[in-house]
Amino acid sequence: MKDNKFPTYEFEDDIKSKGYDFVAGVDEAGRGPGAGPVVAAAVRIPDYYIPTLMGRVKDSKKLSAKKRDGLYDMITHNCDYGIGVIDNKIIDEINILEATKLAMQKAINDLKYVNYVLIDGTVKVSGIGIPQKQIIKGDNLSLSIAAASIVAKVARDEMMQTLHYVYPVYNWIKNKGYLTKEHIKMLRLYGPSEFHRKSFNKVGK
Repeated sequence: MKDNKFPTYEFEDDIKSKGYDFVAGVDEAGRGPGAGPVVAAAVRIPDYYIPTLMGRVKDSKKLSAKKRDGLYDMITHNCDYGIGVIDNKIIDEINILEATKLAMQKAINDLKYVNYVLIDGTVKVSGIGIPQKQIIKGDNLSLSIAAASIVAKVARDEMMQTLHYVYPVYNWIKNKGYLTKEHIKMLRLYGPSEFHRKSFNKVGK
């Protein structure tokens, strides 16, 4: 059944009512794949642009690639946004959870103006110096988090497309580094590349 529900700006409005003028949403893409980076995005939507995104933006996983790309352009041209990228080598060194936190920290610190962040899920981010609130399934509830989910997803997909042309045998342009049956089969045949997360199950060394 098609999901026609869209996130709202209620969480952001509640935080703004407490005196925080610059509220951003934070989300990530790429925690699960066996190859490539984890990418986080932070997005602060200007007041004038909120009505434009309402009823259009939702969790990136619930949008077609064409709609995601269009919304990505709208968001990145009209909103304050930051992106944090942590590559597979660092993921192997510090684990995917810590790498996700670091990517989020980088994305938040990349923003020009922010004094409060809403973070998807339960991840708590250190080193940002501002208050934060964790929202489970935030990409379905908060407009800013949903916008961040789109930016993170499209940015990471573009990175995986670039890596695909370096190692086309793994078909990353299609699977984006996720460990599909085809991807695992190619891993068994050719072994992991320099962009694989060797600490992950089914990837190996």
